[in-house]
Amino acid sequence: MTKACVIGWPIAHSRSPLIHTYWLKALGIDGTYTKVPVEPQGIEAFLRSLADRGLAGCNVTVPHKEAAFRTADEKHASAVAVGAANTLWLEGGRLHAANTDTYGFMTYLASRAPRWQQRDAPVSILGAGGAARAIVYGFLEAGVSQVRVFNRSRNRAEDLARHFGSKVSVYDWSERSTGSRDASVLVNTTSVGMKNDGTLGVDVRVLHRDCVVADIVYVPLQTGLLRDAAAAGLTTVDGLGMLLHQAVPGFERWFGQRPTVTNDLYKLIAADVEAS
Repeated sequence: MTKACVIGWPIAHSRSPLIHTYWLKALGIDGTYTKVPVEPQGIEAFLRSLADRGLAGCNVTVPHKEAAFRTADEKHASAVAVGAANTLWLEGGRLHAANTDTYGFMTYLASRAPRWQQRDAPVSILGAGGAARAIVYGFLEAGVSQVRVFNRSRNRAEDLARHFGSKVSVYDWSERSTGSRDASVLVNTTSVGMKNDGTLGVDVRVLHRDCVVADIVYVPLQTGLLRDAAAAGLTTVDGLGMLLHQAVPGFERWFGQRPTVTNDLYKLIAADVEAS
């Protein structure tokens, strides 16, 4: 039996076991995927004990992504670009680390808004944390010529811009609406709007009619930003798809088969989100 898990602190809220257990059953694989609470001071010891615990690898969520990256023996390009890891596995006795958030976001964006690149226009990113880094990396890899980052802490945004280079520009948080007028995509990577807590204050009425508005928050599925954007006639992309697609590469690493994100899986996790 192959075993994997997700670790975090706290971890009770994680829906990753629902996703991976669904795939294990659908593909008829003899395996398990559980969630394990790991305190911050215990993260390195836990990762070094994966083999002793009989684990093929694990997912890593907050607040452990940067520590997992530092602990890994082999850091793959996706993790290096972001400076954080969310997917780890053992290979040849060494701990490998990757970041699949980029893959998850860009894959779902392409499926929900396949024409997001129809205009050669900038992309606007709200926030400058780990998720922002993963998504900025994805857009740059896709060939976007300019990414604009809006963050309450300008210093953190400037750190991100230095990390990625001249194609990333920093704007004041107060410019998040006016500075996004010509954007092809606007993405909220902050936690604002989670469980309907707080508002971003983005005036979606000034955005280009072809702008795609995305939010990585998935509780609720339709955040205030997405509701406002939809009411303005804009294409929207929810955060649940990113969660589902980012899980695909890890599952394939641990269990040897590549799973598919289906409508049935989306509905299953969406129902769990709405019931929370």
